[in-house]
Amino acid sequence: SIEYALPGGRLTTRAAAPFTRRTLERMFAFRHVRTRDDLARHAVYAGRPRLRVGISGSSGLVGSALAAFLSTGGHEVVPIRRARGSAGTPGWAAAGADSLDGLDAVVHLAGEPIAQRWSLAAKERIRSSRSDGTASLVVLLAAQPSPPRAFISASAVGVYGDRGDEELTEASAAGSGFLAEVCTGWEAAAETAGAAGLRVVRARLGVVLSAGGGALAKLLPPFQAGVGGPIGSGRQWLSWIGLDDTVGALLHLLQHDELAGAVNVVGPSPVRNKELAHTLGRVLHRPALLPAPALAIAAAFGEMGRATLLGSQRVLPHALEASGFVFLAPTLEDALRRELGR
Repeated sequence: SIEYALPGGRLTTRAAAPFTRRTLERMFAFRHVRTRDDLARHAVYAGRPRLRVGISGSSGLVGSALAAFLSTGGHEVVPIRRARGSAGTPGWAAAGADSLDGLDAVVHLAGEPIAQRWSLAAKERIRSSRSDGTASLVVLLAAQPSPPRAFISASAVGVYGDRGDEELTEASAAGSGFLAEVCTGWEAAAETAGAAGLRVVRARLGVVLSAGGGALAKLLPPFQAGVGGPIGSGRQWLSWIGLDDTVGALLHLLQHDELAGAVNVVGPSPVRNKELAHTLGRVLHRPALLPAPALAIAAAFGEMGRATLLGSQRVLPHALEASGFVFLAPTLEDALRRELGR
């Protein structure tokens, strides 16, 4: 039973009642679907022991969702945060009174944001936060009396570089460019955990779709205003994945000991940018006809915009699918409707 009043008094509240009711019904339907699906995913592993999982970057878009999702399934989540060592050097520590000793696994998601202008200083922060930050975390975990059994380190499909229409799997070679270089160094640092006996997974994340943040949240305002459209030529490929499937895939990686090495965490059907624009417009019931020219993207965002918005990666989740992972949203429209409550 929900009581509400809208600005403008009783007359406005009565006039807007049908719209308000539809909005509330959609809101609760969204929550019911997400709760049902979360519980169904946890039920698959109901016969297994609950895990104690450390998460770096636990306040970010993926990290906060993963922490809530794992807690729902009865797992213990230990946030891992940046700390300062005795000499003032950057390090890591468990939050509060928690200990890093005795963790079953660590999911490493922390890193300097990519979505900023890539000055020389910004590039160094991005590179160092991933390569050096990952290496120092591995050293800390390996030194624990009881180190974790698994180290799942985020990477990104940017490792493949701008590859046009080429279909890319975990067996594909790394590409060229700044993002590919960053991801290659990031993954190399993560792999050092293997020498300490940890199972290492390099989770190559695609563009994570969520109304709460990331790329989709930035796209929503212009599309809702009816001025959205393709970016550049619109022919570049986008390897996307819904937030629900992202956290589901990370649980899958935690629970499947046979998975190691590179794993593409992307949806099964990558799309061209123009299809993203048309699909988002259809879901929002808005036109999607106004393109953003490549020159405007380059002028507004520089090298970062050219690499992330105009680059093309057509990445397929072969390892996930071969290991039996089931996507809740196998198509882009499914993912957008789930994440937008439509």
